[in-house]
Amino acid sequence: MDADDIPAQDLFQNLRELDFINHWLGGYDISFSGLKKIIKPGKTYVFADIGCGGGDTLKRIKNWRTKRGYLIDLHGIDLKPVCVQYAKSSQEKEGINFICDDYRNIYSHLNKIDIIHACLFCHHLSESELIDLIRFAVDHKAVLLINDLERNPVAYYAIKILTRLFSKSYLVKNDAPLSVLRGFKKKEWLELLKKSGAEHFTVSNKWAFRHEVIVYGTSD
Repeated sequence: MDADDIPAQDLFQNLRELDFINHWLGGYDISFSGLKKIIKPGKTYVFADIGCGGGDTLKRIKNWRTKRGYLIDLHGIDLKPVCVQYAKSSQEKEGINFICDDYRNIYSHLNKIDIIHACLFCHHLSESELIDLIRFAVDHKAVLLINDLERNPVAYYAIKILTRLFSKSYLVKNDAPLSVLRGFKKKEWLELLKKSGAEHFTVSNKWAFRHEVIVYGTSD
């Protein structure tokens, strides 16, 4: 999925299936759980989902926000024009602002961000890029909420079998198991956070084979 020459229809099929997998395996619940720890009723938050892909995480958060009555201004940013095109084409994502750019340029589009959200994005980054991301959030006094995969042999073989049996996307069949291999152990998150200089954070194991990482840009 990181390649630049993937046909649009193949990428769209991949995005649809990833949304299905995330929903039925409870992947979105980690983001909801993290948000409930961060947001306070009655306060408005500017929320930026980096590496937002086709915007399906934002669609789910939009629906969850409405049911809960939270005040969250939703933005998504992704480097791939085809992903942003896909996101903007869905009526379900109306009211969400999508930006095609590098996340590091997001402050040229938005004056303020309260929450930076990264769902299944961090395993695409190198160690130095991850440290830069954490520092980016802390330096801008934003809360960084990470929802990503745990590297685990059970998760690897389970998703390999499930996608081989049920997926119609060659990208999902290839990328889903590879993503698990690129995932993290809890101790690795703690080491990365220490290297970044972050002082206020939590790292939690979540079902199914996920981590919820929250980095606070301030001591509040």
